[in-house]
Amino acid sequence: MAIPDYQTVMLPLLRFLKDGKEHSIGEVVESLAAEFNLSTEERQQLLGSGQQTVIRNRAGWARTYLKKAGLIASTRRGYFRITDRGQSTLASKPERIDVQYLEQFPEFVAFRELRHERPDEVDVPVSTSGDATPEEALDAAYGRLRLDLEAEVLEQVKAASPSFFERLVVELLVRMGYGGTLRDAGQAVGRSGDGGIDGIIKEDRLGLDVIYIQAKRWDSTVGRPEIQKFAGALQGHRARKGVFITTSAFSADALEFASRLDSKMALIDGAALAKHMIDQNVGVSMSRSYEVKKIDSDYFIGE
Repeated sequence: MAIPDYQTVMLPLLRFLKDGKEHSIGEVVESLAAEFNLSTEERQQLLGSGQQTVIRNRAGWARTYLKKAGLIASTRRGYFRITDRGQSTLASKPERIDVQYLEQFPEFVAFRELRHERPDEVDVPVSTSGDATPEEALDAAYGRLRLDLEAEVLEQVKAASPSFFERLVVELLVRMGYGGTLRDAGQAVGRSGDGGIDGIIKEDRLGLDVIYIQAKRWDSTVGRPEIQKFAGALQGHRARKGVFITTSAFSADALEFASRLDSKMALIDGAALAKHMIDQNVGVSMSRSYEVKKIDSDYFIGE
């Protein structure tokens, strides 16, 4: 029997979690391998990178999509369990759970919109497209992996403690070239709490200018009043530059107000925060890399 695709394993995965207990991805993989009668060779079959088995990779993708739809939830690192919505879904006895089925859940729709997916984009693997060149297929696959990683990073940040978020902000700003050293920035951020200011860091190692910081680990949208409060704090300190970082999003009014300020204010929402973290290797690590080579035409000149 062939190894099932990630959409085919969604319903069996959810059924395995029906007991309401927390389970690891390893337990899920074993259950799926048994349900689909996978041979030893199929269970051990690796992706082209050689870093992960095919069945574990597909179970991981299925887990991600079920989580984004609110059918399962993480309990602790590496473990998850079924939610009340997941139990209700099983009670309705669906014949199949796939991407199209999950579109009934607003959270999943919002997740796909964040990833800029077209309705047919996840249903057909990139590698099966006959129109794309190998380079285009590789670029598309990388983009898809990147978007999913951004969503996962942001979810982890939202689940972290306030003190962890504070340290994260410090490390990210230093990696981006601000704040001087980690020690300097760590002493500055989280120490102020003065009139809407969470911290003050150096703009560069010489400290020729400073940047005022506001960091909010929120789920709700940051509106104009919060930006006005921060702008007032900047004005009170005669500050010219400020950065407002949040794990959520900014309202249209907040963005419009910030764009009209005399002082420079950078707004970093949750999506941008995740992108910066990945770009600066904060909270992520290298999984694998591929070298794409081409013919060196100059080498063959004269032949």
